[in-house]
Amino acid sequence: MNYMGKRLVHTPEGVRDIYGSEYAAKQNIEKLFHDKLHSFGYQDIQTPTFEFFDVFSREIGTIPSKDLYKFFDKEGNTLALRPDFTPSIARCAAKYFMDETIPLRFCYAGNNFINTDNLQGKLKETTQMGAELIGDASPEADAELIAMLVEALSHAGLKEFQISIGQIDFFKGLCAYADLEEETELALREFISNRNDFGAQELLLSKNITNDRMEALLRVNSLFGSYDILDEALHVANNPRSIQAVERLKQVYELLKLYHVEQYISFDLAMVSKYNYYTGIIFNAFTYKTGSAIAKGGRYDNLLEKFGKPAPATGFVVNIDDLVLAMTRQNLCPLPENKNMLLVYSCDTAKAVQEAKKQREAGWSVVMLKKVKDKEIYQTFADTNHFAQVIFL
Repeated sequence: MNYMGKRLVHTPEGVRDIYGSEYAAKQNIEKLFHDKLHSFGYQDIQTPTFEFFDVFSREIGTIPSKDLYKFFDKEGNTLALRPDFTPSIARCAAKYFMDETIPLRFCYAGNNFINTDNLQGKLKETTQMGAELIGDASPEADAELIAMLVEALSHAGLKEFQISIGQIDFFKGLCAYADLEEETELALREFISNRNDFGAQELLLSKNITNDRMEALLRVNSLFGSYDILDEALHVANNPRSIQAVERLKQVYELLKLYHVEQYISFDLAMVSKYNYYTGIIFNAFTYKTGSAIAKGGRYDNLLEKFGKPAPATGFVVNIDDLVLAMTRQNLCPLPENKNMLLVYSCDTAKAVQEAKKQREAGWSVVMLKKVKDKEIYQTFADTNHFAQVIFL
């Protein structure tokens, strides 16, 4: 193979081929997860792979422009490959369901694209699956989404995982009460997100903030754990907005107990998100043998208004690639029943076709090969390519 041929068979940094048993496991996990979303009454929706750049702009609150794949169409419009499903679905809901007053339940699956730094070692194209509940501002809606995520992960075969729940209004309330400027709040959010207590303290000491308000902000990083941490958070809360945020978490927890999923729940009041459109409860799903959250979600009550339809909303997304990786490392990938058959024939073709037809009607997926090599070669081929059965005619 010449140099050009060698280069052409490789993929760019950040994307990869998936095939064979790995792809079969991925498809099966997607199906199992999807089935659970359908069982809660969520209906499938498909949005374009690319949209106008403004759908994902900084004003919308999605990822930085430098991380988008941007290009132009023939008319000169700036377009972007989808980095995040939620703004696309918000746009779609505003367009087609402007006057709908009954809550909308959507679920989706597809690939998204983020031009991350190569040094981060993350895929730039990933498969995501998720759900959005639009038009319901109640704690019952938050609880439904979280409980559905727990049940979907369990149904897909994951056994040990935790949903960590935060409340962005708790942090924002503390910042507002301390009269922090937006720039300072964003810098503090970064320090808290990275659990950098020293950096947060140094930043706040450089501002004109009273000791009690500074202490409340610095205690945020310690507010994580079981349900009992919410009582401690109430003592830290020094303003109505933060107190209301904690009370909302307590309401949602009581509702989650009705779903019998409380054993999967913990709390983290220091949780913040890079997506600025979140307005209330936010949550991440974690499991072992993976370096980051396998699912993320939260409430975004102001996003649809940017597309012309004022409506509360909440949702989540699961990174299917991360979920498959975690389940593979945990030896949990549920492979579908193997009904692949290799039919090798040296008889009359008509007889072989008839046999293949009979086996397909019985539920087998049949590959026909005319015998021109030794029998052992076909058996090796069948073993390598995951055929459950080989028939020689």
